[in-house]
Amino acid sequence: MHSIHFEADKQLTDFIQQRVDKLETFYDRVVEGEVYLKHNNNDGNDTKTVEIKLFVPGSTLFSKEDAPSFEAAADAAVEAMRRQLKRFKQKQMAH
Repeated sequence: MHSIHFEADKQLTDFIQQRVDKLETFYDRVVEGEVYLKHNNNDGNDTKTVEIKLFVPGSTLFSKEDAPSFEAAADAAVEAMRRQLKRFKQKQMAH
């Protein structure tokens, strides 16, 4: 877990870790994962960005979401990653 240009508190990192750990229920062969937390101050809008990168055998899956809070961005990014994992698993099963 990487927080860019700020220090994430333990409560936030635990929350995101808990959400990302649940992804293993959809695909159990995840090799490694990285989470990046960033503050965006574009156009005066202070949004938070969460990027999730998961390494699975033969591929790297990536999701990036913006929201007013890190919790909302993490939920959206995890949901996007869940859909990608399901699609990836279905492709694996088909081969």
